[in-house]
Amino acid sequence: MKYVMVEHAGSERPGVLDGDSVLLLDATDLTEVIESGAAPTGVKVPFAEELLRAPLRRFRRDILCTGWNYWDHFEESKGRREGQDVDRPEHPTFFTKGPDVVIGPYDDIAWDPAISAKWDYEAEVALVIGRSGKNIAVDEALDHVWGYMLANDVSQRDLQRAHGGQWLKGKSIDDTMPLGPWIVTADEVVDPQDIHLQCLVNDDVRQDASTRQMAFDVATLISELSFGMTLRPGDLLLTGTPAGIGNAREPQVFLQDGDVVVTRSDKLGTLRNKVVRA
Repeated sequence: MKYVMVEHAGSERPGVLDGDSVLLLDATDLTEVIESGAAPTGVKVPFAEELLRAPLRRFRRDILCTGWNYWDHFEESKGRREGQDVDRPEHPTFFTKGPDVVIGPYDDIAWDPAISAKWDYEAEVALVIGRSGKNIAVDEALDHVWGYMLANDVSQRDLQRAHGGQWLKGKSIDDTMPLGPWIVTADEVVDPQDIHLQCLVNDDVRQDASTRQMAFDVATLISELSFGMTLRPGDLLLTGTPAGIGNAREPQVFLQDGDVVVTRSDKLGTLRNKVVRA
C-alpha cells in the first residue's frame, strides 16, 4: 500500500492511494496511523500530484540519518573534507537533522546564498519504524519497518566544515529536505537491498546506484542504531547517499537558484523540487 498526506478542504489529511483516488483515513496524520492505526472515512478524493504533502512532519525526535553508507561515496570524498578525513568506519555512522528541514515531494528547496555557498544534493532511501524496539537483532530488524520512501538530504558543505566537521548544522537548514512522495509499506518492498536510486539535476544524472551497494544493509543499520537506544513508531531513518555528490566532482558543482532536482526510484516514486531563493 501507498500512504499519503494530501491537501483536502483546507487541511492536510492522511490517506491511502487507491488507483486514481485517495481514500481518506480517520486520523490527524500518518504519524497517528503508524502509531495507532486508522479506519477509512469512506471519503474518496481524486488523486493529483499537486495535492501531495510531506508524508511525515510530526516527529518525537530529530530525524535519524546515516553517513558514509556507500563506500564509493566515502572514497569519492577523500581529500575533500578539508582536513577532517577519517579512516573507513567499522560501524555505521549516525547523526541527526532538525525536523523543520522537511518539505513536500514537489515543494521548492529554500536556497539562500547568505547561509551557504555550497549547497549539495544527496538522494537517499528513508525508512519509517513501525514497532518499538531496543537491542534489535539483525534477523528481526526488518520486522520493525513500517515502510519506505525517498528523501534528498540537501546539505551545506561549508557549514559542515565550519562546525567541527559534525553534520547537524550543515544538514538542518529549514525547508530543504524533500520527503515522499508517499510511504510504501514494508510488505511491498520485498528486498530493501534491491532498490534503484537516482538523483538528477536539470535532467543530468548525478547519482545512479542500487541499495545493494550499501556498506551496511538496512537490517544492520536498524540493529546497530537500536543498540542501547529505543526506536519507536514514527521514527524516520535516512540510510545514506551513493557517490556522485557535487562536493566530490571535479570541478565541484553546487545547487543554484532555479535548478530542478529529481530524486527517483523504481520502487518508491519520484521527488521533483526546484531550488528557489528564500
